[in-house]
Amino acid sequence: MRTYPRNSPEAAARIVALILISDGHVSQSEYESLNRLEGTRDLGLKPQDMPGIVQTLCEDLLMEGFNGRSLLSHIGDGFMVSLMAEVDEPQLQSKVLRVATSVVNADEHLSDGEAAMLDAINRHWQKRPVMMVGNASAAVPQRS
Repeated sequence: MRTYPRNSPEAAARIVALILISDGHVSQSEYESLNRLEGTRDLGLKPQDMPGIVQTLCEDLLMEGFNGRSLLSHIGDGFMVSLMAEVDEPQLQSKVLRVATSVVNADEHLSDGEAAMLDAINRHWQKRPVMMVGNASAAVPQRS
């Protein structure tokens, strides 16, 4: 798995990319929401950079033997720890969570995979869940 410099825009965007692919596909409405809310710019990237981040993440996962099943069960806790450690600045973490929350709400459906990934990110960063979305069991942080 490739690494990015700590607290870099790419490291932050890769965590958003995890959310984007956590339900097995990236919907057009998710990309549109990301662009409309300027989420990629909030993370320090140009909008056209995000598809490359998603593609790189998918390539890395395939090289690691990902078979399309549950993303969280494939990557495991050790992998999540290393990804989450690349973004340790609290303000950047909050931005990532705000952007990720906007993205998952874009298609008006919070999948089990998205809920599980948001929950995992919150746990790794020890963020306090503050709001529930729909019938999902994942807590989603409000904008800070």
